[in-house]
Amino acid sequence: MGPDRAPTTITQAHLTESRGKGHIGESTLRPDGTLKVTGEFAYSSDLWHEDMLWGFTLRSPHAHAEIRSIDISGALTLPGVHAVMTHDDLPAATHYGLEIHDQPVLAKDRVRYHGEAVAIVAADHPETARRAAARIKVEYAELPLVVDEATATAPGAPLLHPDRTDHHAAHAPHPNVVHRQPVRRGDVAAAKARADVVVRRDYEVGMQDQAFLGPESGLAVPAEDGGIDLYIATQWLHVDRDQLAPVLGLPADKVRLTLSGVGGAFGAREDLSMQAHASLLALRTGKPVKIVYNRYESFFGHVHRHPAKLTYEHGATRDGRLLYVQCRIVLDGGAYASSSPAVVGNAASLAIGPYVVDHVDVEALALYSNNPPCGAMRGFGAVQACFAYEAQMDAVAEELGLHPIEFRQRNAMAQGAVMPTGQIVDSPAPVAEILRRVRELPLPPERAWETADGDVDVRALPGGLSNTTHGEGVVRGVGYAVGIKNVGFSEGFDDYSTARVRLEVIGGEPVALVHTAMAEVGQGGVTVHAQIARTELGVSRVTIHPADTRVGSAGSTSASRQTYMTGGAIKHTCEAVREEVFRRCGLPSGAAGLLLRDGKVVTDTGEVVADLADLLGDDAIDIEKEFRHRPTEPFDLTTGQGFGHVQYSFCAHRAVVEVDTELGLVKVIELAAAQDVGKALNPLSVVGQIQGGSTQGLGLAVMEEILVSDGARVRNPSFTDYLIPTILDTPTMPVDILELADDHAPYGLRGVGEAPTLSSTPAVVAAIRAATGLRLGRVPVRPEHLTGT
Repeated sequence: MGPDRAPTTITQAHLTESRGKGHIGESTLRPDGTLKVTGEFAYSSDLWHEDMLWGFTLRSPHAHAEIRSIDISGALTLPGVHAVMTHDDLPAATHYGLEIHDQPVLAKDRVRYHGEAVAIVAADHPETARRAAARIKVEYAELPLVVDEATATAPGAPLLHPDRTDHHAAHAPHPNVVHRQPVRRGDVAAAKARADVVVRRDYEVGMQDQAFLGPESGLAVPAEDGGIDLYIATQWLHVDRDQLAPVLGLPADKVRLTLSGVGGAFGAREDLSMQAHASLLALRTGKPVKIVYNRYESFFGHVHRHPAKLTYEHGATRDGRLLYVQCRIVLDGGAYASSSPAVVGNAASLAIGPYVVDHVDVEALALYSNNPPCGAMRGFGAVQACFAYEAQMDAVAEELGLHPIEFRQRNAMAQGAVMPTGQIVDSPAPVAEILRRVRELPLPPERAWETADGDVDVRALPGGLSNTTHGEGVVRGVGYAVGIKNVGFSEGFDDYSTARVRLEVIGGEPVALVHTAMAEVGQGGVTVHAQIARTELGVSRVTIHPADTRVGSAGSTSASRQTYMTGGAIKHTCEAVREEVFRRCGLPSGAAGLLLRDGKVVTDTGEVVADLADLLGDDAIDIEKEFRHRPTEPFDLTTGQGFGHVQYSFCAHRAVVEVDTELGLVKVIELAAAQDVGKALNPLSVVGQIQGGSTQGLGLAVMEEILVSDGARVRNPSFTDYLIPTILDTPTMPVDILELADDHAPYGLRGVGEAPTLSSTPAVVAAIRAATGLRLGRVPVRPEHLTGT
C-alpha cells in the first residue's frame, strides 16, 4: 500500500511504548486504559479515509426462504451509488467458515436465517448506501422451518445442508446434526442399581449475546499491487485472512490485515462479519470502503451463545458420594456451523463438572436450524453444562440433607483425579479449597436498605429505582457454584503463537520491540507483553508493535489462551534473545547465574558483566519464534476418551440476592469469587477479568436473552429490548485469588477470563432458589418465573 493510500486514522497503528517498572507479578496500569476511560481511544469505527465509500448489507427478512430473483436496477440508478454486488458477482470462493466452509458470502438460492446477507452496496454516503439497499427487490418463497430438535430430525425434515462433505457428517446421526460427541466411562447401569438417591431434571439455557459495545466495523483499502489492506476489529487476524483470500481470489500474501481498536469481543469476533463485504466492494470500486454496523445490524451480524436443552440424572449414596451422572445436552447451532463442533466437544468433556465420578454417560450434540447462527462466546459450551450440573448438585444435596458446599467438597476433584474422558488432571485442582474460601467470606449485612433513622433507602431494593417497593415481600437467598473450564485450543488442534522480539539501542538506551498478531480486545494483553519483555530482558523501555499479519499467527484471543500462548511465545523468544546477548559477551549458551537487569548483563550476585547499550551498539538482535503447548488429541467419537485439553481452570462463586416475591424482581447484592490463577502476572488485570466474567454470568442468570419466535425471527435486536447489566445492576464483587502453579505453563500461569462466567450464573440462580423455594430450571430467570404469572 502506497503512502497516499494510508488511512488518516488507524487505531493501534502507532507504536505503544511503556516505560519504567512493571514486571511479572506487578499490577501495571494499562497503556490504553486512560484513553478508553476518557473517550480518546480510537476504535475501528473511527477509521477514516478521505476518498472512502460506505458499505451496507441487505439482509433477509425471512428465516428460511427460496430466493426466486434479485433486481438491483433500482439501487444502481440512485445517484452516489458506486457498486451493488450479489452472489453472482463473487470473484472466487463463495463460502467461508471457521472449520466448515458452509456459510455463503452472499446468499444465492436460499436464505437460512433471519438477517442473512443477500446483497451489498457501496455509496458515497452511508445513508445513500442504506437507501440503495432498500431499493433492491428480492422475491422470496418461504420454506418450512427447522427450529428445534423435533423439527430438525423429524421424518422428511428440511435438510439445511443436504450436500455436506465435512468430516463430521459421516458421524452425525442426522444431516441436521452438526456434530455429536458422547463421553462414556464405567458402568452407569450397575451404578444406578446401587444409588440411594437419584435426581433427574430438565434444564434450559437461553440464547445470550456477547453484547460488545463497539459494533462490527472496518476499512478495506485496495492496494497498488492488486491486493487489499484491511483494518479491522477482530479476534484472530490470520484466520480472517485465510478465509478472506479464497473469497477475494487473492494469494494470502496480498491480503494484509492490521488490528484496529476493538470495543469488546467475547467470542463474537472470531467469525467473519463485514470483512469480506468491505473487501469485495473495495476491489470492485477501486476505492477504500468502510462498513460500520448499527446496533440492529450487529445483532444479525455475529454469532451468539448456543441456547441449550439439557437433561441430567445424578445418582449418589446416602453418605454423599456421587456414583454416576447421565446427561444429554442439545445445543442449537443455528443456520451455519461456526465453531459448534468445538463447543460440543467442550460441553461433552466438561459435562459433569469438577467432580470425581467413576460412571458417566454423556451425549452432547449441536443442531443446524433456521435460528440465528451460534458459535463462540465466553465459556464455550461449558457455561450451559455448568448451569445444569450445579443445579443438580444443589438438588442432590437437598435430598441428602447436606449443605451444598459440603456435598460438593466430598466429591471435588483434586490433582491426580481422572476426568470422564480418561485424562488425568496433572496440575493443581483446588476445588474444595476455593469452595471453602467463598463460603467463609463475610456475608453482607441483612436489610441494608434500612437506614439508621428507620427510613428505607429504596435504591438498595429490587426495583427500588422505580420506587416499586419499600421492603414488602423482599427475601434474601445465598447460593454457591463452582465450575471447570479448559484453557487453550483442544482435541489435537495445532495451537501455537508467534512472537518477534527486537532488542536495539535507541537514544543510548536498550529498547525491546515486541511484535505479535495478538488481538487486544480489552483483556490487557499489551500490558502483560511489556511486563514479560521487561522481566526477561531487563530493560525499562518496551514498545508494542501494532498487531498485523506481517508476523506469524498468534491464534485467537479466546479460550483464555493468549497470556498462556502469546505470553509464552514472547517469553520463549526473549529467552532466545537473551542467549544471543550472552553469546555476544563470549559466554557459553545457557550460562548459569547470569541475568539481564537494568540494561546490563549481571551475575546473580549483582556483578556487572557488560552494558547492553555498549554490547549492541548499532546492531540489533531480532528473533521470531513459535511457541506450542503440549499436544492434545481428539476425543474418541464413540467413547469420548482422550487427552483432549491442555489445562483446566477452576472458579467458585457465592451469590447473595434479594428477591421481591410479589413483583418477581431480583437484586444481586454480592457476587464473591475464588479462583486459582496459577500465577497472577498482573493482579489488577486478573481481578478485572474475574469481575467482568462474573458480570456476564449474572446477565445470563437474570436478564440476557435473544428472543426468537414468530417464524424464527429475532424479536429484540437492540439494547432497548436486549438487556445487559449496567453499573446499577453490578453488585459488590470480592475476589480471592489463589496462585498454585501449573508446571506445564509459562510462569505456572492458568487462563483466567472464562472460568468466572461459568459458576456465576448457577450461583445467582441457586441464591434465588434459596430465597423463593422454586426449582427454576431455566435461565435467564424472568419475573413471571418467580410470581407464577
